[in-house]
Amino acid sequence: MPLTCFASSQGALVFAAASLKEVLDALVLAHGGAPRPRISYAGSARLARQIEAGAPADLYISADQAWIDYLVERQAVLAGSRREVASNRLVLIAPAESRKPPGDPEQLLLAFAASRDGARLALADVRSVPAGRYAQAAMHKMGVWDRLKSRIAQADNVRIAMAWVARAEAPLGVVYATDARVEPKVRVLAEFPVKAHPSIRYVAAITVHSGHRAQAREFLDFMASAAGQAVFRRYGFGAPVSVPK
Repeated sequence: MPLTCFASSQGALVFAAASLKEVLDALVLAHGGAPRPRISYAGSARLARQIEAGAPADLYISADQAWIDYLVERQAVLAGSRREVASNRLVLIAPAESRKPPGDPEQLLLAFAASRDGARLALADVRSVPAGRYAQAAMHKMGVWDRLKSRIAQADNVRIAMAWVARAEAPLGVVYATDARVEPKVRVLAEFPVKAHPSIRYVAAITVHSGHRAQAREFLDFMASAAGQAVFRRYGFGAPVSVPK
């Protein structure tokens, strides 16, 4: 089930990646239109599959381009409506009370891999969730994945992975920089080099079965506007990397 859903039954229904919760809640308020969009949050993969199965979403916002492509191929979203709305960064986190010092992400991960305490590294699911796939790509690039892959705890979405670290159930985790900003029970040890993984792009598209297509397009336009982008920046997101094809 999605993580959160607004109660109104009138506005466009937006299915959005869990990592967007705080900023989209703020964007709904900043938009100020009536009726307000309703937002359901969960992992990008889970939401895409729900849309494919006929869930009544009007707008879908994924944490990567791949799940938008997946729905375009299945004719579940309007290809011409897709738009990149924000970008992000990847960070290595620890529980806030951890005494582990910040450092280079590769060296921190190698030290973790060499430890024999049986602890797990918290990630979103590397098979389907964008945050997990970005993390796996970064660790492959650094040459540390093979040493770590047996020490991974995989979550349904990036917020669950962060919660494991916040509760000290995992000593380390990989999440988006914007996730770490909103969770006081974790702290950032390192930021991954942007060239270590594909660009983290949030891409939106209107669904083919939308019953509120005009409202969905209006909210999408607002997110891409100067006012909408100012809200994204306030919550730590970057500007769109490029305009998707």
